[in-house]
Amino acid sequence: MNNKKSGLALLPLLVFLVMYLVTSIVIGDFYKMPVSVSFLVASIIAICMNPKEKISDKIEIFCKGAGNTNIIIMCFIFILAGAFASVAREMGAVDSTVNLGLSILPGNILIAGIFVIGCFISLSIGTSVGTIVALSPVAIGLAEKIDISLGLALGAVISGAMFGDNLSMISDTTIAAARTQGCEMRDKFKMNFLIVVPAAIVTGIIFILIGSGNNTALGGDHPYSIIKVFTYLVVLIGALSGVNVFVVLTGGTLFAGSVGIMTNSFDIWGFVSAVSKGINGMAEIIIISLLIGGMVEVIKFNGGINFLLDFIKNRISSKRGAEFGIALLVGVVDLCTANNTIAIVMTGPIAKDIADEYNIEPRRSASILDTFSCFCQGIIPYGAQILVAVGVASNKVSSFHIMRHLYYPYLMGICAVIAILVGVPKLKEA
Repeated sequence: MNNKKSGLALLPLLVFLVMYLVTSIVIGDFYKMPVSVSFLVASIIAICMNPKEKISDKIEIFCKGAGNTNIIIMCFIFILAGAFASVAREMGAVDSTVNLGLSILPGNILIAGIFVIGCFISLSIGTSVGTIVALSPVAIGLAEKIDISLGLALGAVISGAMFGDNLSMISDTTIAAARTQGCEMRDKFKMNFLIVVPAAIVTGIIFILIGSGNNTALGGDHPYSIIKVFTYLVVLIGALSGVNVFVVLTGGTLFAGSVGIMTNSFDIWGFVSAVSKGINGMAEIIIISLLIGGMVEVIKFNGGINFLLDFIKNRISSKRGAEFGIALLVGVVDLCTANNTIAIVMTGPIAKDIADEYNIEPRRSASILDTFSCFCQGIIPYGAQILVAVGVASNKVSSFHIMRHLYYPYLMGICAVIAILVGVPKLKEA
């Protein structure tokens, strides 16, 4: 067992933060410096440290971390999730889901309805940014039609998008949190759902109250196909029923492809192309996951993880304190990286050690990781979610105007803090 402790071993993480965070702040653009390049440089520095060890041995340690079973399984799930999401999108499942919601919404709950549609889409496709891209144009048109602020409309979209980002079975964050903590995704979902559902209910009520005086009905035609919407339900029901995630995603992709071919949304080659597009779309997060896995393993070998664990543990005196420690750790890393998936992948191994030390259930530590990373990600003005919404609105609204109406992310964070303070929910052993 490696008992080395060295604060210097954490230098690669400092290099990453300087390269990514400081550079981004200085140039005023959080997407100019690629995260992958920052992690590559940090990984090289990690390998070059500890000159007493042979470079070949350190590369072997790096490869051992990158090839960790949890990392490889997580990457494979990313591939399957990307394929499913792309096929479903290409065959029109997203458009059908949006239009179904718009077709049945009464005027006095239009804003609340946008939030609910956002919840369902993000829960189905597993990406907040994809949900925002799909739903923001509808919300912007709605805001102009019934004379409400763009900030409110886009706040409802982002709120709904963050609901699914946190809970979806095919969300990067769910996959990363469950795999790093060693729990089943359905168990993490049950724990997570009970923590955040009060926030979703209260958010819905807030949006209903805001729009209660408006009876405008949306005109125009909103065509949809129930079978296309059902594609998402198949995956959601299968995952919640305990079917193996590989089976669920593979079956969901084949089902979505079959529906797309039957409805003439694409032919067999269009299906294959959509699968390829989805896989390629996951390339960066897979590469980053491999780099982080390798870098963390080298840092661990050099004593950095033991040093960090001691630092945190010396400030923790209880199980509740350990849970807040995990929450603070992932929250700070998300604020630095502006990417909740990367924050979970980076802090997951450390959170797992803390959870084991203080007897925290894996499904609970996974829920804490996911919830607090999504809370931070959903409210930062330089995060992809808000920036994408502002971009779709052609910069007619500021990030800070939208932030005033991000009721769900704020309430999600409050509910998560209360859950730790009170020690709820209490579930039977998984």
